Amino acid sequence: MAYVQTACPHCNSSDAYTIYDDGAYCFSCQYSTKKKDYDMKDVIEEDNESSFTFVEDIASYKSYPITSRKISQKVVDYFNVKMSVDSDGKPASHFYPYTKDGQIVAYKERILPKDFRTHGDFKKTELFGQAQAVGSKTLVITEGELDCMAVAEAFMSHYKDRIFPVVSLPSATGTRALLDQREWVNKFESVVLMLDNDEAGKKSLELCAKIIGAGKVKIASLRGKDPCESLQKYGTNAILRAIWDAQTWSPAGIVVGEDIWAEFKARQNTESIPYPSCLSGLNDKLKGIRQGEITLFTSGTGSGKSTVIKEIVLDLLEKTDDKIGLISLEESVGDTAEKFISMQLRRPVMDPPPLTDKELRAGFDAVFGDERLVLLDHQGSVGDSSLIDKIEYMALMGCKYLVLDHITIAVSEGTEGLSGNEAIDKMMSDLLKVVKKHNVWLGLISHLRKAQSGNKSFEEGKLASIDDIKGSGSIKQISFDIISFARNLVADDELERNTIMFRVLKSRFTGLTGNAGAATYDINTTRLSKVGDFAFETGTL
Repeated sequence: MAYVQTACPHCNSSDAYTIYDDGAYCFSCQYSTKKKDYDMKDVIEEDNESSFTFVEDIASYKSYPITSRKISQKVVDYFNVKMSVDSDGKPASHFYPYTKDGQIVAYKERILPKDFRTHGDFKKTELFGQAQAVGSKTLVITEGELDCMAVAEAFMSHYKDRIFPVVSLPSATGTRALLDQREWVNKFESVVLMLDNDEAGKKSLELCAKIIGAGKVKIASLRGKDPCESLQKYGTNAILRAIWDAQTWSPAGIVVGEDIWAEFKARQNTESIPYPSCLSGLNDKLKGIRQGEITLFTSGTGSGKSTVIKEIVLDLLEKTDDKIGLISLEESVGDTAEKFISMQLRRPVMDPPPLTDKELRAGFDAVFGDERLVLLDHQGSVGDSSLIDKIEYMALMGCKYLVLDHITIAVSEGTEGLSGNEAIDKMMSDLLKVVKKHNVWLGLISHLRKAQSGNKSFEEGKLASIDDIKGSGSIKQISFDIISFARNLVADDELERNTIMFRVLKSRFTGLTGNAGAATYDINTTRLSKVGDFAFETGTL
């Protein structure tokens, strides 16, 4: 026998935890206890025979219309709902019957206004209203007995006292009951979910839809919080309209028809920021930089990755009004500032003749003065989720363009106990979530594997292939664009020694790959400039 339906101590569901003679069970999370695991005195005094009521007694109670909810006597009688009154003759409790094989075996008592207790055996009971739910190909499911009755009232008022199948879950979190009755529910050709317009209702809706399955479920959009409120404020037409206009449910991520067209048009209208003029060869292949994407930059040691990135950052500062976030794990904030100021002033600030504080400040203000360039004050590896948290914080600050230099260091000590490729996989997955959630562009730097023995090294000007990228395959798979570049650090010719050659290895947006031009580094200005094209076969200008 059930004594009380109350809050679950395990999942905090407000009314899904039911106390029985021999234990307790939660219809929401399936948590259960034996009698010895709890003290019944904390719930109800065992020797107080009047603290619960036998099912047979409740069946003899009278019933009345629920005028406060605009529910008629016919609807109350249809569902066999019973009532009790206090000494003044005012309504005290509602008793909602629950059946097993069509026979009433339990009642849920609503002690007005909104306390609950149960009577009888609630294990494996049917849904509220299930015994009456016949005669139609469509089933409506609500999350409360009164909501179920409100829908029935709408049916009866428009269809000459006919009530189409409508049932209720035992509680907002009572999806276990639906799972138990899944076979019966699936006998209907379509099922309309009409749950509450609150967070609990939305969460329950997704679970219910998954239990029933795609292709059968429709979602009703109500005016008001729930069917009861809709009935009282907007009338029966509002409920019926919500049923008629219910939209077919599909699992998250599945799109059809006009949704596909909308996605297509959005792609057509995607805003791209061109790469700087010194890297204009990249624009021919990639059509610029786009928010919501990850671009991977990879090269050998000393090939100019950081210089290329800083050129892109300075260009974004000039072309946009957005904030840019830069995480340089191999540089201190002071070193980063020095290089940016040098590039802005077009001379190494540490070389003679010395610059005045006024000149230095002018260079600083041009790059950092409006606080749109945000730096992370950290060097070395970040072995846990704190790096992702900081990157996401930058996005929340308004940084629409982010750079991580570089991922190899970011995971060199493992991520949350992981190591090697597993750590990189998790890092890439987490980075993609941030990029998509906040619609930002992420420039990501990665190293290359060492060239095989006997082959030309990347530091000698060898241009990398996609298989040369160091680390897990997720780096290549998740990145939208991949740009490799190289320069011959040991060339006799100074121009060749200072020239960076670019190759696009992947472009998800355009599909174009191959030669993407070259840029030369001027040691006097610390800047890059375009120098034309190069021959791939030889790697020469």
